[in-house]
Amino acid sequence: MKELTTHAVILAGGRGTRFWPRSRTRTPKQLLNIVGKDTMLEQTVARLRPLIPAERIWTVTNSEQAAAVRKQVSAAARRRVLTEPVGRNTAAAIALAAIHVRDAALGDALLAVLPADHYIEQAEKYRKIVTAALNMAREPGRMVVLGIPPTRPETGFGYVERTGEPITAKGFPVFAVRRFTEKPELRIAQEYVASGNYHWNAGMFFWRVSTFLENLKALLPKTYAALEELTESIGTRSYDRKLHAIYPKLENISVDSAILEPATRAEGWPRVFVIPAEVGWSDIGSWAAVYELLAKKAGENVLAADGYALDAEGNFLWSPAKFVAAIGVRDLVVVETPDALLICPRDRAQDVGKIVKWLEEQRRKDLL
Repeated sequence: MKELTTHAVILAGGRGTRFWPRSRTRTPKQLLNIVGKDTMLEQTVARLRPLIPAERIWTVTNSEQAAAVRKQVSAAARRRVLTEPVGRNTAAAIALAAIHVRDAALGDALLAVLPADHYIEQAEKYRKIVTAALNMAREPGRMVVLGIPPTRPETGFGYVERTGEPITAKGFPVFAVRRFTEKPELRIAQEYVASGNYHWNAGMFFWRVSTFLENLKALLPKTYAALEELTESIGTRSYDRKLHAIYPKLENISVDSAILEPATRAEGWPRVFVIPAEVGWSDIGSWAAVYELLAKKAGENVLAADGYALDAEGNFLWSPAKFVAAIGVRDLVVVETPDALLICPRDRAQDVGKIVKWLEEQRRKDLL
């Protein structure tokens, strides 16, 4: 089998509205040091570097965030930052990266597609699983996803249902995927967790560039045709003009819905595989999730800097420039920036995005 170079595509275009007031349009969650000293994007790149050289790490973002993204990646990876003129969901973003990788690789290549803003505690084990996934994806037509063993009946995640007996790749079990399901209601999520056959869909995908583009051609032919037209201008002066003309016309759909779900029903099944990945994963979806990661024991107060809590417990207090004193409060999230202050119960942290929506309605661009 022909030796293929391996590339990574990091999807870094989200807004991270549930991390307001720190997360803003130009500096969203993935560009912030939410957990640890490095930003989420920097941590994602650092996890990959032992496997993939910087010149083969591509980042897809938008025009508002592109400058900040370039500052956070190495000089070699800076040349691989791709800018979407408008958001068109993950199928288009991955397709844009795929045609660029094909051009740079002068043909086919292996592709790892990863979110920019997830936390993974066990980086070394994660890299071993990624290696196994890439090895499985070498076979033409195969698509591989990482599935997170669920720890609770979560209604905010998509699920991957596995089926059959596992095969082994690099020492890890690999299962055929029966289907993908989106954010179930609580009763269904409880059944999923109890069955042991479902995993959270972490949005980490592995395939050949040719495999992805063949599926794109069959399932999203208009997007495929438009991007094939764009391919001819890569590296030329006309590229930006053509990108801005073509990209808004692409279908606005997730890669899960457009490619992966239909592939589980196509001829030649199984074509999609899942590798369980118990690696200390979190999508860090809210300030409450940050608290859960940082608190070493139940009821502990987590402070960003100097402070004192009297008869207070379970609080997340982020005000790095000020001494914080908390008295008699329980399970709060407090996040301060120079121009805004967020105060909410920890169990309402998922609603922070509603504040951003209200600010948009009020046209408060100074706070967005």
